[in-house]
Amino acid sequence: MNLPATSYLRLEKTGAVIVDIHVIPNASRTQADGSHDGALRVRLHAPPVDGKANLALIAWLADALGVAKRDIELVRGQTSKRKQLRINAAACVKAEWSALVG
Repeated sequence: MNLPATSYLRLEKTGAVIVDIHVIPNASRTQADGSHDGALRVRLHAPPVDGKANLALIAWLADALGVAKRDIELVRGQTSKRKQLRINAAACVKAEWSALVG
C-alpha cells in the first residue's frame, strides 16, 4: 500500500487507515480544499442536519478513494466539524490515496 506522507492519514496496526477531516458544510460543491490544523479540509455541499453531512462525507470519500461506502466508518466527530474516519484494511490496499493529496 502506498500511503502518502501527510498529517491526516494514519496507518493502524490492523492495516486500516484513519483519515482526519475538517468539514465545512453548506459549500457550493463537495471537494477537498487543502489542509486545516493537521486535517484534510473538505467542503461539503450537504447541510449539517440529521447526519446528512456525515453521509455525504462518507459517499464523497468512498468515491474519491474508489472504495465501497461500507468500507468506511465514522469513528469520531458525529456532531463536530472535526471527524475521524476509518477505512478498513482490505479496502486500503486498493484505495486511490493520491486523490486526497494535492
